[in-house]
Amino acid sequence: MHGFDFKEIQEKISESFRPWQRSFQFWVRATNIYTGYKVFQLRVSLVKDAKKQEEMWERQHEQAADKIYFMCSDLGGFFLKIAQLLAKPDMAPAAWVKKLVTLCDQAPATPFDAIQLVLEKELGKSIGEIFETFDEKPLGSASIAQVHRARVKGNKMNVVVKVQHPGIERLMMTDIRNLQLFALYMQRTDIKFDLHSITKEMEKQIGYEFDFKREANAMERIRCFLYENNKKSPVLVPRVLRDMVTKRVLVMEYINGIPILSIGDEMAKRGINPHGKIAEAAKHNILNSLSRAYGQMILKSGFFHADPHPGNILICKGQEASHILLVALLDYGQVKELPDKLRLGYANLVIAMADDNASGVSQSFWEMGLHTVAKCENEQQELLRLAQTLFDTKMPAGQTVLQPFSDDSSIKKIAVETFPEELFSVLRTVVLLRGLSVGMGVNYSCAEQWRSMAEEALFASGRVTRDGKERSRRRTFRIRAGI
Repeated sequence: MHGFDFKEIQEKISESFRPWQRSFQFWVRATNIYTGYKVFQLRVSLVKDAKKQEEMWERQHEQAADKIYFMCSDLGGFFLKIAQLLAKPDMAPAAWVKKLVTLCDQAPATPFDAIQLVLEKELGKSIGEIFETFDEKPLGSASIAQVHRARVKGNKMNVVVKVQHPGIERLMMTDIRNLQLFALYMQRTDIKFDLHSITKEMEKQIGYEFDFKREANAMERIRCFLYENNKKSPVLVPRVLRDMVTKRVLVMEYINGIPILSIGDEMAKRGINPHGKIAEAAKHNILNSLSRAYGQMILKSGFFHADPHPGNILICKGQEASHILLVALLDYGQVKELPDKLRLGYANLVIAMADDNASGVSQSFWEMGLHTVAKCENEQQELLRLAQTLFDTKMPAGQTVLQPFSDDSSIKKIAVETFPEELFSVLRTVVLLRGLSVGMGVNYSCAEQWRSMAEEALFASGRVTRDGKERSRRRTFRIRAGI
């Protein structure tokens, strides 16, 4: 007769109740933050002095920022991704950004013995049989996995080993379903925007991130596209070690570099003024390379890396010249493939935004299946503002912060009733690129930079043709009749 292992039984019971505990904690905290803002809105509406109102809003945002910080920090997992999305100067109040930005690289690491079990089970060999050296301390830990530096036996290649946190998939799917319910409530009460479709797309994309074989395929596909379509790829993409890829383990080439947001500190260490001409030129070149890669992926290929947050971008020295800075793009867990109809519809939207063409924006929205209902008189201009808020990186003159849900915002004036799920990845990518540009002090328009790529994509599809020698030089196009 075998004795009962009470510790094992206790752990299994605790594990089964963990999703329920997380759900309870989320709803208690989210409700507290939401009702805090609703009560505050009533209070502030009674104050007539604009300056005093502004001071009250700042204090309210600071109090809410503390609550959001502790919710994301305590729950971890998917909520660390929410912190990444909100910690953008153009997306959230300054108090939120200041607090949440510290969470972006603070996912707790899984103890090495647990990581070793996953790694050896997946690869079918001991660490010592595969690697000459293996750093037990991770280079970094994110919401789904952590990465360790190692050296492969035989070819002596320096690699990064990405290993999935045990049990994380179940917890994160619980988190996102809770967020879906909260988004549905917000959509029906406060924000006339199709938030539920966005959270459904997030659920789909996060689900993909748990399959590292899919990530390896995506990394190779994007690497091939960028390296084959450019004399020199605008970004570096790590090479995959094919015989060391499983669903929960991914081994790839190690790329040495510094995080993109540390570029100012690195320049200061080398005696370069972070605000001088040399530094400004370097920042422009970095953003130009990154943005050019994204324009090509989204508009020409339709298959793109959909997670350009700062932790996934490294700045490296060039091999030919040490003063040349290269951009490396890491982590291909979140990728997206746009259907051709949506890709070409977005190409038309890019051209319309770059040209400030309000009627062109309206036509592109219709073509992409993005349905809106106007609650204002100047509908066309507000549609243009809405498009530029959602899908362009350029900030309005004199502004460093966008408040997409403020009373004066286009989102408040135009209800977005249907938002195609696939477009969320484009929206998120543009928002993250905008956050990077604001953080680096560079204001640029991705629509203006991508305009020629959008024209080329439409021309290659056969949907448009160049029109006469004179107009051809100006790179203008006309739609072919009947297409």
